[in-house]
Parts: sequence; structure tokens; C-alpha cells
Amino acid sequence: MSSRKTTQTMKPATAAKKLGVYLEATPAEFREGLVSRDELNAMQTDPPEWLRDLRRNGPHPRQVVAARLGVSIGGLARGGIVDPLTTEQINALKAESPEWLVREQAVQAEVRKEVARVKDKNAGHG
Repeated sequence: MSSRKTTQTMKPATAAKKLGVYLEATPAEFREGLVSRDELNAMQTDPPEWLRDLRRNGPHPRQVVAARLGVSIGGLARGGIVDPLTTEQINALKAESPEWLVREQAVQAEVRKEVARVKDKNAGHG
């Protein structure tokens, strides 16, 4: 018996999530095939031009939009943002600073403070 190493592969949606890009904006050859662990690692280490462009300009998936705006994914939904946004659209929202965004950023800041407080409290008892 030989212990042949099998190549680990993942669906394009999983790979896109790990790469932090919106699947529908990736090239067709990426969306239509499987991505091996080695291919994913190579893309993370030395991103192809399409990946660099997507990360720079978007459209970005919700988790990236939320992080760039400093809000939760739920906060995006409460603000009526359900579609992917480009970097330009994110920057425009930041500049516009609508009431919902200011409110959601404040909520997120409180959540982060509470998480840090609990972490510090637990560290003191450890």
C-alpha cells in the first residue's frame, strides 16, 4: 500500500470567501472549477492581477464592506445595504456619513469595547 497524498480541493465559493472577494466578480474559470489548497495558497501569496484588482476596487462581499465601514453585517442590512459595493461606493458612503452608518458604527464600537472588557476580565481570572 502506498500512502498517496490526495489533493484537497474546495468549491469556488469557499475559495472566494477565504480570499475575501465577491464570487460573482471573479473570472469564469475561477467560478467554474475546483480550487486546490495549493492554488489557494499561491493566490494568497502572489495574487494574480484579477485578484489584486478585485481586492482594491471591488465589488466587495458583505463581510468586507462591513469591515471597511466599521459596522456589522447586520448593521449593513439595517442600513439597507444588501448588494456588494465597490471601493468607490464604500468611500462615498463614508464621506456622506448617513445617520444609519454613524449609529451602526457607534453600536459596533460599543460591542468591541464590551468584548475587550470581557476578555480583560477573563484574563484576570485565568
